[in-house]
Amino acid sequence: MKTAFLKTLTILGLVYAPPAFAQTLEERVPRDIVNNKKDKIVTVVVENDSLGGEGKDANYTSGVRLSYFDVNADLPDLAEKVEDAIPTFDINDTTSVFYSIGQNIYTPRNIERRTQDPNDRPWAGHLYGSMGLVSITDNHLDEVEVSLGVVGPPSLAEQTQRFVHKYITPSSAEPQGWDNQLEFEPTLGVGWVRRFPQFLSVDTAGLSLAAAPYFGATLGNVHTFANTGLNLRITPADDKWQDDPVRVRPAMPGTGFFETPKNEWSWYLFAGAEGRAIARNIFLDGNSFSNSYSVDKEHFVADINAGAALTYGNYRFSYTLVNRSKEFEGQEDNTLFGALSVGYRF
Repeated sequence: MKTAFLKTLTILGLVYAPPAFAQTLEERVPRDIVNNKKDKIVTVVVENDSLGGEGKDANYTSGVRLSYFDVNADLPDLAEKVEDAIPTFDINDTTSVFYSIGQNIYTPRNIERRTQDPNDRPWAGHLYGSMGLVSITDNHLDEVEVSLGVVGPPSLAEQTQRFVHKYITPSSAEPQGWDNQLEFEPTLGVGWVRRFPQFLSVDTAGLSLAAAPYFGATLGNVHTFANTGLNLRITPADDKWQDDPVRVRPAMPGTGFFETPKNEWSWYLFAGAEGRAIARNIFLDGNSFSNSYSVDKEHFVADINAGAALTYGNYRFSYTLVNRSKEFEGQEDNTLFGALSVGYRF
């Protein structure tokens, strides 16, 4: 009967193919994505409260991250050690590698106060470098990132903020409280997240719509938390193999991967929500091994975000608006900030 059915389809001029759900996400990745000669993406992302919030440098003042993503790179020796150490992570033909450097700055609400407000967060900066791996296995995507860095004066947070306020935003107040910042401390962190990019997806009217749940965990002396969330996206069906923009950690996940559009232009709309159960946040708890200022942190923090990305040729521009719930007891308002990123594929 099956042979007769196939023959009937052939006579009618129809093409028979297994339903899409019979293949895994890993199997459906187009070969021209994996084998494309332009398989590297450099992305710069800047997060700042002046890009969506009050611009007063309160709480999360700024974050900058430069990321290099390589789809077909020869994996470093460390990759196999990561695979052995994390049983949930598998290396396969889709495995990509990325390297990042970044800096985060955190300040209390009143940056003109010279002494530390005992009811507000400490002054703090974090300078770091990281290496990560991304693999699509079956119907999920796993991402692992290992980071090394420093907190305290070597993070250069004071110099960065003073430079910006003097030469880029000269009308802003001069920060006065950096003598109260966290002490020097080396940092180490390992983060893992599992996403289901096309858990619910449909292509209709030339558009691709998807809902992607995810969960993960991060362990280290900077951040220790478990997180879960949901990302939503709409994009042209012809360009559906895109990912959310790169963000500064901790944040909702995204590799920043995009295709060069067939019609030169393309776009991507996204939104999502994430909850984090937090055991440690050095920027609120203070130094791990020395006395420093601290506040009582909230053990559950939520992010809500929405944004858009526009691709032109080998360039991609994106903007994300983020509303982060209160992170410590006594914090007056949620933190509202924006993120701008520019990616170049070559």
